[in-house]
Amino acid sequence: MAQPPILSWEGLSLQQGARWLFGGPQPGQGAEPIDLHILPGDRLALIGRNGAGKTTLLKLIDDRIEADRGTRRVKPNTRIVFLEQEPEFTAYDTLMDFALAGDDAPEVYEVESIAGQLGIDMATDAASASGGERRRAAIARALAQDPDILLLDEPTNHLDLTAIDWLEDWLKRYKGAFITISHDRTFLKRLTRATLWLDRGTLRRKEVGFGGYEAWEESVYAEEARAAEKLDARLKLEAHWLERGVTARRKRNQGRLEKLYQMRAARAAMISDSGSAKLKLANDDEFKSKSVIVAEGISKTYDGRTVIKPFTLRIQNGDRIGIVGANGAGKTTLLKMLTGELEPDTGTVQRASTLSGVMIDQQRKLLEPGASVRDILVQGGDWIDVRGVRKHVQAYLKDFLFDPKIVDTKVGILSGGERSRLLLAREFARTANLLVLDEPTNDLDLETLDLLQEVISDFDGTVLIVSHDRDFLDKTVTLTLGLDGSGRVDIVAGGFADWEAKRQQPISSKRKANTPAASAPVTAPAAPTPPAPSSDKLSYKDQRDYELLPTRIEELEAAIAKGEAILADPDLFTADPQRFATISKGIENARGEKDAAEERWLDLAERVEG
Repeated sequence: MAQPPILSWEGLSLQQGARWLFGGPQPGQGAEPIDLHILPGDRLALIGRNGAGKTTLLKLIDDRIEADRGTRRVKPNTRIVFLEQEPEFTAYDTLMDFALAGDDAPEVYEVESIAGQLGIDMATDAASASGGERRRAAIARALAQDPDILLLDEPTNHLDLTAIDWLEDWLKRYKGAFITISHDRTFLKRLTRATLWLDRGTLRRKEVGFGGYEAWEESVYAEEARAAEKLDARLKLEAHWLERGVTARRKRNQGRLEKLYQMRAARAAMISDSGSAKLKLANDDEFKSKSVIVAEGISKTYDGRTVIKPFTLRIQNGDRIGIVGANGAGKTTLLKMLTGELEPDTGTVQRASTLSGVMIDQQRKLLEPGASVRDILVQGGDWIDVRGVRKHVQAYLKDFLFDPKIVDTKVGILSGGERSRLLLAREFARTANLLVLDEPTNDLDLETLDLLQEVISDFDGTVLIVSHDRDFLDKTVTLTLGLDGSGRVDIVAGGFADWEAKRQQPISSKRKANTPAASAPVTAPAAPTPPAPSSDKLSYKDQRDYELLPTRIEELEAAIAKGEAILADPDLFTADPQRFATISKGIENARGEKDAAEERWLDLAERVEG
């Protein structure tokens, strides 16, 4: 027999500003009120775009904010604990003071036990603690309270790989229920058994873990698109745009993954034995001519501890390099030496004179809350130069999954994830041939992560990425620089999974690989096997369409955005109804042509890219 819920929200409605985030006061004034039931032992992934209300829903479950309508029921003596994304530490002297604050403070020994397993000193000064130290302290505080329902808001942010593995193991043994918001696909796939999907004010539940979510999501959008055929043209086009933002991007990414496998295979052929940080070059002169950063024998020592042992690497234009390792292993030190921010103790780093970079780090500077989205992107104008290509600001916003209508919205109204996405949009517009990304996935929703992978793949230059997001690295990088904390830097062709497989190789096997017989040549590690290429051939017309349609689609997007800007004038219909009708018809025609062009290009791209 099914067990009764331990917590329920029924008929939940909440107004945020001028809009109803969930439900509405009357039918037709927003989405229907939502119902939520949490069962004993639930392992729930809470999914939704930035700004959909995921964190707000967790606060409602925890009774931190009041709903406008609805009934909340909780089984007596149920302990609910909320691990916030950014807890407040300013009122506390030490991390332990933070952990023991509040009416439901845990026992000191419980906190110390978990903190010890996480490797965090709770006597650390709260004001000077790093993001990772604060995150581990917050986890120790939450888990020590022995919760029946655990609410996790981006629990892996600021954690290194060791801490993430520990948290996953703890949650696998945990007997209570949990709901988690996370951008970490690997974390979600390993732990969740059911999914809550918050989409346009509606909450859906399906008894599949995150591994089955994307197929479910696409089936829902496909059904909406079929239903929209019976509606008027405007609703049909809006449904098409929503569906396009998900399935089309994933369809294109299949081809990008094939190219990534091919790049990894080419790079694997340049790497010597699996334990070495040297490169084996088939044509050294040719390789050097393409190099943008050449590090020869660089090392770094702090306070008598060797952080980076002598290390050699040549980085080519077009390389996508991931840097991974535990906190304190030397990732940031290595990154700073490669980019010139820090001088090595030994060795040299040469950089191409044409190298110009954009740095997006985890300590992202705050955007001015009173500024508008338009101000952030184009200083109040209408057009933005995107790496040398002029584009209308509203069309560019759609590229980053924003509704173009938010162009004059104040930054202060945006969610934390939306602000991060806006910052990415601004930085990726800059002309550069080197991208340096330090923990770029924090605060981003899953669809924005798909977009970020696409932008990085299409970037015409070199990318350096420091990240603990395993799935993101597996889908993005061609080379992984793995730091184990001893100062050694391993070069592995592929992503995180390839580096992890190398680390788990038996010791005897590693010794054998590092001492080859004199008569045997040093061989490269096996590269990932790429999917078989498509056998389809494009005709001359197909090839022309494949090359020219992206430009035409951009032109149509700009024309649509220009028309929509004109129609935004509230007096236009009264003053000139004929012009209003003409522009409306032109927008409808342009949208129809754009949709057809996108469909045509996607079909061709699928044939070209596999």
